[in-house]
Amino acid sequence: MAEGTNDSGGHGDGGKSTDEAALSARLGSLDQRLSELRDGRTTGTEQPGTGSGDSAARASAMARGLRLSSELIAGVLVGAVLGWGFDRLLSTSPFGFIAFFLLGFAAGVVNVVRATRAAPDQTRR
Repeated sequence: MAEGTNDSGGHGDGGKSTDEAALSARLGSLDQRLSELRDGRTTGTEQPGTGSGDSAARASAMARGLRLSSELIAGVLVGAVLGWGFDRLLSTSPFGFIAFFLLGFAAGVVNVVRATRAAPDQTRR
């Protein structure tokens, strides 16, 4: 029996070279797949760099939104303050405030519309 195992061991040596070649091919294939996965991860880590461009675009959009809202609020506040001032000077208590408040709101809306019309022209240049 010991001789049988030696014979199979001898065949195993011949088999080892084919097994080693198959194992080497499998290891090469595994190495190639791992390299592809690593490259994919590297590309994946570069995408958040592109995401920073998206965050810059979001910041720009947020800045534009804040600008538009502040223009509307400023128009309403200026109208309200002017109306309150006229009411104090002329003793026409709520009428001046109401009239100028509405005028301030209209002026704020006009400013917002003007700002939104001007912005696409600037981005096309």
